Amino acid sequence: MTARAVDHVNVDVDDLEACYEFYRDVLGLSLLRPPEDFQGEHAMFEVGETVVTLVETGRADGWSPADLEHPLDKGHLAFESSRERYDEFVDDLDGQFPKQGPYDWGEFEGFYFLDPDGNLLEVVTYDPPRAERDRPLLTHDDV
Repeated sequence: MTARAVDHVNVDVDDLEACYEFYRDVLGLSLLRPPEDFQGEHAMFEVGETVVTLVETGRADGWSPADLEHPLDKGHLAFESSRERYDEFVDDLDGQFPKQGPYDWGEFEGFYFLDPDGNLLEVVTYDPPRAERDRPLLTHDDV
């Protein structure tokens, strides 16, 4: 078997309402089906050709700042964005935990953050920076 793409991802959440608003309003994912379309506690979004479904299971990752001294070895979802939108994410979501980034991953730059239920997420951009950086990029060796 050869997989062609990631079709969908289910994300466990504890508070569907807070996460629904975060994925819709902060991440800007395209809504496919709102919570009221489901009999269970779900919401369905699309990003690119991948569906992201929030499922209120009570089993969210629930990472806290103390848990994320080394975020790079934790499971996470990564979203690709333009440089402009990436810089907005960094500005808006910085300060959640030490060593969030941004990171220099060679071909792209990455920044880690948490959703309202403590699920670890990353935003990446392949676009070069437009100007001089305010702070140095971290690497895997920094954590």
